[in-house]
Amino acid sequence: MKRTFVITGAASGLGEAAANRLKAKGHRVIGVDLRGSDINVDLGNVQGRQDMVDQVRALAPEGIDGIFASAGTSDFERAGLVMAVNYFGTLATFEGLHPLLRGPGARCLAVASCAILVSGPEILELEELCVQGKEAEAVALGQKYGTANAYPATKRALTRWARKTSIKPEWAGSGILLNILAPGVVKTPMVTRALANPESAAILKEKSPIAVDNYAEADVAAELVDFLLNFEGNYIVGQVFFLDGGTEVLTRPDKF
Repeated sequence: MKRTFVITGAASGLGEAAANRLKAKGHRVIGVDLRGSDINVDLGNVQGRQDMVDQVRALAPEGIDGIFASAGTSDFERAGLVMAVNYFGTLATFEGLHPLLRGPGARCLAVASCAILVSGPEILELEELCVQGKEAEAVALGQKYGTANAYPATKRALTRWARKTSIKPEWAGSGILLNILAPGVVKTPMVTRALANPESAAILKEKSPIAVDNYAEADVAAELVDFLLNFEGNYIVGQVFFLDGGTEVLTRPDKF
């Protein structure tokens, strides 16, 4: 059955790989990105978020069947933007597009990261500002604390939001399922550049150990995304799927 999905961050990385896989199976994909997509907007600001919702509604007046919110950034020079896009832009995507979801049967997936395993005083402070919905304060403080703190903070806050939201009557109770993908090191363009640098490659190897023989290509993630957007059962709700080659297990083997 042909279904219609909205994918943010569709012009590259995980979003592009997922879009290509879904299109190859005959589904319709409405891509959202800064440029080079069906809808070109900046999810780092309120106007861009509203423009996205308006344009999706115009392109799919009959509704949509799922959302893969893959848009995000790890810009080390603009940590405030990391806060704005990764958390607040993602929330605006789900909240703005929720009325367009055709339930029961709609499936949604938020992209977190293995970075949710990282914590620290600055990270937790930023996380709480996100959870409290204080965007201006989170952006300002994120810029001060830097991306090394801002990135995991946004992914931790997003995971908390998604898990709590997934069980609400208007979501799981209406047959609209929301889950979370937490990738480890996947060979997106951003990661490929990092691996080409001996120093950053060494950091990745230390911080993100794997049990398999190599890091995954984006197509591997797309396979799981495809399943989570199209499975027919209704019993997977608010779960975090680590796609990391064993990083999470190696990091905390006794926690599950």
